[in-house]
Amino acid sequence: MNKVILMGRLTRDPEVRYSQGASQTAIARFSIAVDRRFKREGEPDADFFNCTCFGKQAEFVERYLRKGTKILTAGRIQNDNYTNKDGQMVYSVRVMVDEIEFAESKNASSGNEGGFGGGYMGGNNIPAPSGAGDGFMNIPDGIDEELPFN
Repeated sequence: MNKVILMGRLTRDPEVRYSQGASQTAIARFSIAVDRRFKREGEPDADFFNCTCFGKQAEFVERYLRKGTKILTAGRIQNDNYTNKDGQMVYSVRVMVDEIEFAESKNASSGNEGGFGGGYMGGNNIPAPSGAGDGFMNIPDGIDEELPFN
């Protein structure tokens, strides 16, 4: 099984191109910085991953994502090895993104140079829920009796 789920911020604006031919397909490339959960002195605070997506996801990336946008991605890791101009083999990996979702609201990301409320997973554009500013739904008093768990 080859599945990776990452949450991080775009390090720069995405690059989007369209394939040539009768049916043009959008191809988006972007990089995300993923904070490390545990940090050791002298080590980096984040890891950086190059990502690529196609079609509707790439069009979504082009339209809504900017540097600083916090996103959640799901996809697979693929080798991205090549031989450089000196004839040396360069080994790297790329995340081939199948699903993208916003990881914070537009208001929360306003200080991070980008963002948009809502989400996008495999083709569904879901607007951010409105209501309390803390991101939680208000539950009325006395509803405990109706819940199947306590």
